Amino acid sequence: MARRPASIARRLAVAITLILGAGGLVVTVAAYAYGRQAASEAYDRLLAGAAFEIGRSVSIVGGSVVVDLPVSAFELLALAPDDRVFYRIVDRDGATVTGNEALPPPPSISEDVAFYVADFAGEPVRLAAVRRRFAERAYSGAVDVFVGHTTRARSALAWDITAKALLILAAAGLATVALAAFAVRSSLLPLARIESELLGRDPKDLSPLHVDSPQEIETIVAAINRFMERLSRRVTVMQTLIADATHQLRTPISALRAQAELATAEDDPDRLRGIARRIHQRAVGLGRLADQLLNQALIIHRADIAERERLDLRTVAVRVTEETDHDLPDMGRELGLKLPDDPVMTRGDSLSLVEAAKNLVNNAFRHGAAPVSLAVAILPDGATVELSVTDHGPGIPQDDWPDSGRRFARAAGSSTQGAGLGLAIVNAVAEAHDGSLVFSRTPDGRFKAALHLPAAGGSQ
Repeated sequence: MARRPASIARRLAVAITLILGAGGLVVTVAAYAYGRQAASEAYDRLLAGAAFEIGRSVSIVGGSVVVDLPVSAFELLALAPDDRVFYRIVDRDGATVTGNEALPPPPSISEDVAFYVADFAGEPVRLAAVRRRFAERAYSGAVDVFVGHTTRARSALAWDITAKALLILAAAGLATVALAAFAVRSSLLPLARIESELLGRDPKDLSPLHVDSPQEIETIVAAINRFMERLSRRVTVMQTLIADATHQLRTPISALRAQAELATAEDDPDRLRGIARRIHQRAVGLGRLADQLLNQALIIHRADIAERERLDLRTVAVRVTEETDHDLPDMGRELGLKLPDDPVMTRGDSLSLVEAAKNLVNNAFRHGAAPVSLAVAILPDGATVELSVTDHGPGIPQDDWPDSGRRFARAAGSSTQGAGLGLAIVNAVAEAHDGSLVFSRTPDGRFKAALHLPAAGGSQ
């Protein structure tokens, strides 16, 4: 069972989920770090305020340190109702004036206020240390004030900030998912229109699609249209072959059958030999017609599938000469070959060009006059190369040149034994190679039929 491919919408949904999940994790860590920092700064200010309040309440009386603990200091610390509060006041000798003697001092007090963390009574405690200096006759030295509390309120505030940030993130994520779903559906609508257009048209309709679509999907529409164009050409080739075969083969086959029927009823040897000659002529013509029909179908078929390659027209001309010599009706007739010393490069399908040139040569022998020559050249403009056949016959009248490349077109005075497909094959090859079939007369009056093709620069 073939595996069903994943849909674009599902892939985008998975990708967006992973992105939002990764982003949510990063934001959660960042929000918690920010919450802890904000909570720490907020409660550190409370500790510092309480420590300064207590420090200002310290006085020297009779050389002794006297503390009148202010109520406002503890009111500040009461803003963290779930935390236990600790304090300690130490004189210049390190003796505890009041408070909890087990409360640890800071490593050092180098600023107005120093913050530190210590384990006390089995819990982590955040403390602030403030030093007040006295320079009196009875007392000269410093008094240190340590104030601290547990960190429960800090942690709760940090998680509260994180939770609110996650709520905002969740709302933003849902909004993003909704917008992404809307964007995906909107983006895929042109595909649905293309599907509807294809399903709704007649199977015989191979015309290009005309669907309004964004630039990214235009490439798909263009690819479908190119495919339909190739398919249309294939169908046209098949239909043309069937129509041509129906149109051209019926008459010679009927004539051949009629001659065969006459032969069966004829007893006179002389007449029987004459009928046999006519049957042979009909068979030869029928074979030539079948070859041309098949060649035309092959040429048009290869125009779509054959890969263009760099080739030297001199090689094509040599191959044409070798293959044509065996097909000449009269062995006394020879094909002249004129080739330049330098390569004559173009891009194309060697087989198609050989078949086209063979048709030109055969036409020259059947309808022209000897001598017949095959030549290859680079035209003066340097951008066009030429594969030409010349003969000394009257050739096609100039008025008929524009129509001579059509199927079954015959010029006035041409042989009636031809099917009219030879030049049509040549013209089809020329068009498939972005070239043209050109007729002309040389200065000495010879008739010339040539394939003009784009030159391919560079060396072999």
